[in-house]
Order: sequence, then structure tokens, then C-alpha cells
Amino acid sequence: MRILDPRSIDRDVPAALDHVIDDLLGRRLAEARVVEGTFAADIAGRVAAFAAGGGRRRSQLLWWSLRAAGGGADEAGAALRVAAAVELVQTCALIHDDVMDGSRLRRGSPSVHVALDRQYGEDGPDRPLGGFGGSGAVLAGDLALAWADDAFAEALLTTPHSAGLGARWRAMRTEMVAGQYLDLQTQVTGSRSAGRAMRTAVLKTARYSAVHPLLLGALLAGAGERTLRGLGRAGLCAGIAFQLRNDLQGVFGDPRRTGKPAREDLRTGKATYLVAVARTLCVRAGDAEGLRLLDSVVGSPSATERELCRVADLLESCGARAHVAGRADRLCARAVRTLRQTELVPGPAGEVTRLLLDAGGGGAEARAGTAAGGGFSGAPSVRAVAASGAGR
Repeated sequence: MRILDPRSIDRDVPAALDHVIDDLLGRRLAEARVVEGTFAADIAGRVAAFAAGGGRRRSQLLWWSLRAAGGGADEAGAALRVAAAVELVQTCALIHDDVMDGSRLRRGSPSVHVALDRQYGEDGPDRPLGGFGGSGAVLAGDLALAWADDAFAEALLTTPHSAGLGARWRAMRTEMVAGQYLDLQTQVTGSRSAGRAMRTAVLKTARYSAVHPLLLGALLAGAGERTLRGLGRAGLCAGIAFQLRNDLQGVFGDPRRTGKPAREDLRTGKATYLVAVARTLCVRAGDAEGLRLLDSVVGSPSATERELCRVADLLESCGARAHVAGRADRLCARAVRTLRQTELVPGPAGEVTRLLLDAGGGGAEARAGTAAGGGFSGAPSVRAVAASGAGR
């Protein structure tokens, strides 16, 4: 196997990742064309196009964690292959998530199930699990996950740390599915628990988007237990912050930047921590009208734009938006402090910090590495979530 120069990769990590991912996707597409042409064009081609996009945040975290833990030329090839596999797991997750949520846009373009329906003149339902496009998108997500496992298996052949890596990979995939199921289950049961919303965020986003990529990179470098523990704690804090910021973007974000319709999470009734906090604050303030608004609009497919805007205004006026943004900042600050206390290579450790802060949207407080106290206490702390099993 060709030995790669890690310093060259350091200068443009996304470009190095794109090169490996493009090569992998090219080979998988060629194999799909041999199997069946229509399948290759409709399904495999869409998986490849989807995986070719995105911000590469998870795979960049993996790379810089490897470097921060002392990894170099011997591990570079395997790290890039594992990073490519992580990107394909993300492709699977997003394609399936759009089907389950009935989301019609992804990254500013039609979701995979919508594109398939339009290609064949189908008018898919808002909840498209039973339609043609939805069924085809499920297969596309399955294919992405199969390609991810293939890429990961190839990477294991080039590293001496296969046992630890295999266990981490299995945990990542299982927790991703568990988090997605909790997301669905809380919607169908009408859960209003801030604790359940946080637990879902930990499994669906925090560990999958930050903890596991960091630990995969460190394991590839042969990192010790103390380093793994520090990276895991920092990743958990920043990963939760990322989900909290994502919840805010789902209500208050500009669709031109998010690539998804504004207030879509409110219409679909996602059991977010943001909405759970708003309920608690309304109860504390004795705001019966605010509670009635949340009960009647959140999760209502027939909710008008005016009603959704009223809910957004309530989230602002009751203090829920400010609380969630403040908690995200405090979590980012904790992540920074944890990284500073972990024995890492300084330059790459700075890149890990930058990526975690960008993901969590950390403000000045987080970037200074300090945390403010106080605030709403209606959900378990990160330490309590970790103690329950999500933070291992």
C-alpha cells in the first residue's frame, strides 16, 4: 500500500477526503452498472451523488483526532478509508431520515424520495414510507450502509487496531438506529419530556456526529484510555451542543442556509429539547395560552404558517430560545476545557477544537473556555446522561 504524507493531507483535509471518497464511489458505481443499469442510474447513482456532497465535518474530526493522538504516515491510509465509510453512514442516515420525516428538501435540493417520485411521475404523500419514492429511498439508504461497511472492512485490513475499531463501529451504527427510533417513538407517543429529548439527541446526534468520529481516529492512532476518555467527553458536550443548535435552526434558521423549510420541525412534531423547555417555562409562568398554542400547533400537519410563526414567537418570548442557545455555549465551553486537559498534539488538537466549536456554534464564552452557571434545570446534565449509559 502506498504510504501517504500526513502533512500534505493536513494542508487540505477535505480535498484528501474527497479524493478517497470519489475513488471509492467510482468503484462502487462501476460494480453497480455491471449488476443492473437502471438500478445503477436510479439508486446507486443517487447514493454516490449524495455522498459526494456535505461538509465532511465527521470525517475531518476523525482525521484531526488521529493526528492529535499522534497518528501519522502509517495510519493515514486506513484513516481516510474509515473517514469515507463514516461519510457513507451519514448518507444512509440522512436519506432514511428524510423518508421518515417526509422532508422534501435536503441541502437545498429535492430529497432522494422526492426526486424518485418526480422522475416517474408519482405524487408521493407527505409521509412517504409506503410510496414508490420512499421505498426506493429506503433501498438507497441501505445501499449506502452496505458500501460503508465494505469500506470499513477494507480499512481494517491495513491497521493493527482492528478489535477496538470494530467495537466502536458497531456501537456507532447501533446507537444511530436507536436514536432515530427514539425520535420516531417520542413523536407517536407525544412525549414531552426534556430528559427523553436529550437522550434522543445524545444517541441520534451527539455520539454519532462527534464522539464516535473522534474515538475512531484516536483508536487508529493507538491512543491510550485517558486520551480516549478525554476526547469522548469533549465530543459528547460538543455533539449535544450541535443538536441544540440544529433544533434552533429548525425553527429560526434561514432556509437558504439550512437547505430545509423553516419551522419544519414544529409541523412534524419533533420532540426537541427546545419545545420541551418551552413547555416547562410556560408551566412555571402559568402561561395557559402558550401551552394551548404548543399543544394545538406542534405536530399538526394542517398548521398554517401564521400559527407556526406564533409558536416561534412564543419560543422566543418565553425564554426557551435563549436558554437553549446558552446551554449550547456552555457545553462548547466544557468541550474546550476538556480538550485542554487531555494530552494531545497541540496543532492538531487546535483543529479538533475548531471543528467542535463550529459544529456546536460556540460563542465567545465557549471560545474562551469558560462557562456560565444557572439557567433551566428541567433536563439531566451531560454527566447524568453519560452515567446512564449514553456517555460511555
